[in-house]
Amino acid sequence: MSDATGTVIAGVIAFASAVIGAVIAGRYAQSGAEAGGRKAVEAALAQVHGQAAAEHWQWVRSQRHQAFAALFAAYVALDDALAATAAEARHGGGVDGAARRDLGERMLEMQAKTSQLALWGPSEAYELAYALTGKSMEAVGSLLQVDGVRSGDSTAAWGRFSGAREEMGRAHATFLQRAGEIVRDPRQPIS
Repeated sequence: MSDATGTVIAGVIAFASAVIGAVIAGRYAQSGAEAGGRKAVEAALAQVHGQAAAEHWQWVRSQRHQAFAALFAAYVALDDALAATAAEARHGGGVDGAARRDLGERMLEMQAKTSQLALWGPSEAYELAYALTGKSMEAVGSLLQVDGVRSGDSTAAWGRFSGAREEMGRAHATFLQRAGEIVRDPRQPIS
């Protein structure tokens, strides 16, 4: 074999080795790029999911806060109407039709706000809000009963009204405390 033939064969073998090496390196580079690309996509999806979850929680927290505030406003409006109507009834004015309608409308508003709160949870908050609404209804009912009793039985009726109003206030305080805890605690479940 001549030196020229040996050089050509060595050159062909070197060229073939280079081509095979390049193909193998290309395959590894391709699979590495695919794996890296998958990891980058997975990381991006995890980041987006985490950010979406955080934003969703903030949105739910905001909705809860608004629902709690609306219920508190409805409670205050009812409590103010109840106090004004009771003061008028104590001074012999009785509970007229306008006052009854006003109390009824305030109770309906409070019930609507309680129902709205059920959307945002957690269920414990709704249960406490429902208890507050129930105690408020009892206070309104006891005031309306005071208006219907004879003057001799009015002391006991006023006592029942005062007790019902105190229960209403305790239910409000319990709800207020727990609502504050719920809004501040990021681990609260989302309904």
